[in-house]
Amino acid sequence: MNLIPLPAFNDNYIWMLHDGARALVVDPGEAQVVFEAIERLGVQLAAILVTHHHNDHTGGVADLREGTGARVFGPMHEPMPEPLMRLTGGDVIQVLGLSLQVIDVPGHTAGHIAYYAEPADQTPLLFCGDTLFSAGSGRLFEGTPAQMLTSLDKLAALPDNTRVCCAHEYTASGLVFARTVEPDNQAVISHQIMVKALREQHLPTLPSSIGLEKAINPFLRTHLESVIRTVQQFDASAQDPVSVFAALRTWKNQF
Repeated sequence: MNLIPLPAFNDNYIWMLHDGARALVVDPGEAQVVFEAIERLGVQLAAILVTHHHNDHTGGVADLREGTGARVFGPMHEPMPEPLMRLTGGDVIQVLGLSLQVIDVPGHTAGHIAYYAEPADQTPLLFCGDTLFSAGSGRLFEGTPAQMLTSLDKLAALPDNTRVCCAHEYTASGLVFARTVEPDNQAVISHQIMVKALREQHLPTLPSSIGLEKAINPFLRTHLESVIRTVQQFDASAQDPVSVFAALRTWKNQF
């Protein structure tokens, strides 16, 4: 399986997975970059996976479905370009010979889902949309802090070597905030150096991994004293896990 991030808009990635003959794409906000990729690679688009309803993730779905005949999969409880197969947490779909498990991850939107696979002889793979970013997390447009914290905890429980395919290139800015939260976190400092070098070459910083995110991402580290102490300097009322997460999210929104 070949995993490719297709840049779209200013900072989106449309993820493509292909086996040399057939492909799937995740969250195609625009169609043209996908049409160009499948023509360049000589592959047939078999499936389109959607994590949530925002237009920068769904805008190209209709054109791709009509142009390729690909099956579309998306969340059960969000407005989607019909027709599609609607999914909810616990569902499993078969695409390109892969079993993709659906995980409910509300928070960024009310019905957001993620897709997780364990390809044979390869490391596990997570398509997480806008729930988890490298060194960050999605804004809470429709969900609650408690929902988002639960969603992130689900993702953090996946194997450490899971490849994390986030939908935006936000890593550099996320690391600036992460270093503000934990100035002495050596993993953050080291990763900043690597990310700077990649971006200077206009290369993606993704996919990340669950193990790396547990080391650098403050939104996966809200149970740690080093994060809690800093967050309480921003909001002294943050005492329990949900309020610590909520205060951290508010701080990031204002950062």
